Amino acid sequence: MDYQLYGFWRSSATYRVRVALALKGLTAMEHAIDLDRGDQREGDFLAINPFGVVPALIVPGQPPLSQSLAILEYLDETTPTPPLLPPDALGRARVRSIASSLAADTHPLVVPRVRRYLTTTGGFDDAAWRAWQIQWFTTGLQALEKRLAAEDATGTYCHGESVTIADILLASVVAVMRVFKIDVAGIPTIDRIVVQCETLPAFANANPFRQAGAPGV
Repeated sequence: MDYQLYGFWRSSATYRVRVALALKGLTAMEHAIDLDRGDQREGDFLAINPFGVVPALIVPGQPPLSQSLAILEYLDETTPTPPLLPPDALGRARVRSIASSLAADTHPLVVPRVRRYLTTTGGFDDAAWRAWQIQWFTTGLQALEKRLAAEDATGTYCHGESVTIADILLASVVAVMRVFKIDVAGIPTIDRIVVQCETLPAFANANPFRQAGAPGV
């Protein structure tokens, strides 16, 4: 199937879709939407996603799909091997909970449209914006660390011994932290899981710095 993926090299949410596609053995032609230049606010892209955010996935003959978690679940349902959710209801709920904590509670606070507002209307300078990023990356990941370290369901990965959507979300947040050269202390379980994920080609090849448009690429 000829998928079309609209994304940006350093976008955490686009990274997630790249990883999921690769894990499923699927490919997509990627189209760059430069968030720094404002491509997401142009009419051509707004016709694909009126919310003006990436990623957007085009399935031939269907309306565009948006929101990375929805796209990941679509790919998991339509290409079920390897599965990205556990077979049991409690396991699926746990994985979705971890993924949602990253996608809904942490990542939205550090996206370009928030930076644009804070550095214009909000009066933030570069130092205040960086402090904001550090605050919310640290708050989100240290809270997740406590959960992962305490729960028996945590294994080699966030949930057991197989990659799930939770791992994709976690690695995506860490990947964009690296772009901004931000480190969070005191998260050994998270560090271990991300290192394990990055031994897999699907994660390694989704690295933002390997994408078209990245510095030096």
